[in-house]
Amino acid sequence: MSISKLMMAALLLGMNVLVSCQNKTKTPNDMEKIEIEKTDVLSEKVLTAEQQAALTPDSVLSILKKGNEEFVSDALTIRNNTVRVREAALGQYPKAVILSCLDSRVPVEDVFHRGIGDLFVARVAGNIVNEDILGSLEYACKVSGSKVIVVLGHEHCGAIKSAIDNVKLGNITGLLAKIRRALATNSPFEGEKTTKNMAYVHHICLENIKLSIQDIRVKSPILKEMETKAEIKIVGAVYNMETGKVEFL
Repeated sequence: MSISKLMMAALLLGMNVLVSCQNKTKTPNDMEKIEIEKTDVLSEKVLTAEQQAALTPDSVLSILKKGNEEFVSDALTIRNNTVRVREAALGQYPKAVILSCLDSRVPVEDVFHRGIGDLFVARVAGNIVNEDILGSLEYACKVSGSKVIVVLGHEHCGAIKSAIDNVKLGNITGLLAKIRRALATNSPFEGEKTTKNMAYVHHICLENIKLSIQDIRVKSPILKEMETKAEIKIVGAVYNMETGKVEFL
């Protein structure tokens, strides 16, 4: 047999093997696995106005903390989003509003093991506060009844690092100026104050969260009054990218 015929025979044999693999039927074990996964689908209904009104800020915080524990331990359920989309179409009564960084590595709803209709999420680089963010938080709490505001920072934040490095670029410059205030707080820090020092980056992350909370209280009389009356809680938290754990401050 010539070399060309040998090569052709080998090619045909390879194609036959590939087709047979693709057409392989599922074993009983595979089918059993599919059935088990179906039982894990959560058909939890979206929150009603009455259920939301019965919640307290402390109970909502407990729900968020428990949800994060489930996220960290991979004890997650598959949510029936098709059902939840239809149920939430005519109204929404989320438990909390999360002010998060823009970072794509922070999947906010998943981090707290929440689904459609559970949370308001406001995202902006560096989880800073401006007029539009304040208006969004006021809507979430005063109009729609959310019980908790969480200002959620995270480790390895590019916006924090850029602020420390004093990056200047277009509209990013003005945004980073809001974060750079954290560099001038009176909170003591010993060590190298550069982005090479992860402890310092973490320190500025915390200071930035505190400033955002302060801005909410000072610049929004509505939210400040709601907090004073214990109608809501305003808290800070940090998301750890290595572990998935949220540490509430």
